[in-house]
Amino acid sequence: MKLWGRLFVLIAGASLLSGCYFFNWPDRLPPAPFVPPNEGPGPNYLIGPGDGLSVHVWRSPELSVIVTVRPDGRLTMPLVEDLPATGKTPSQLARDIEEQLGVYITQPIVTVVVQNFFGPFSQQVRVVGEAASPQAIPYRANMTLLDVMIQVGGLTEFAAGDRATLVRFENGEQKEYGVKIESLLKDGEIEANVKILPGDVLIIPESIL
Repeated sequence: MKLWGRLFVLIAGASLLSGCYFFNWPDRLPPAPFVPPNEGPGPNYLIGPGDGLSVHVWRSPELSVIVTVRPDGRLTMPLVEDLPATGKTPSQLARDIEEQLGVYITQPIVTVVVQNFFGPFSQQVRVVGEAASPQAIPYRANMTLLDVMIQVGGLTEFAAGDRATLVRFENGEQKEYGVKIESLLKDGEIEANVKILPGDVLIIPESIL
């Protein structure tokens, strides 16, 4: 019996080591400071469905409107119908509106200001799983993991925060990174705070205990 017991321990140990060897642990991201020392502008904001826009046409108050981008990514305003808006910067959209209005008025000058921000899906940061308030968040310049967790209200009591995964598309390829949210929020580990990019998806699993 002792011999069989020893064999069992050896086989079990070998299996465990083999499993650890072949398990693909997620990569880790470099830490980011809680407050960036030099906050610079982020990527240009892209308009998305649901965004509220203030469109001002110089010297044409009757054409100046506040409009919401439709779910299909288009907008309609006086003299302009079904103009694609999503995925464009405000200045790009302003130039497109000028081109449409140029058919009816001479040299229109248009300014577009975003009032309610949602952005296209490719720019939003999504948080799913055991967050207090899972949701899609508009990306902001210099955003970090701590900023995201404040936005969603932290973790639930059932969350396995240190087993969370951040999914990111880089150069057309999907990559996964391990993040330690519980260590960041409860233990204040600075190294656990990482930079967030537009389009990131944060998946927080439930604890198995």
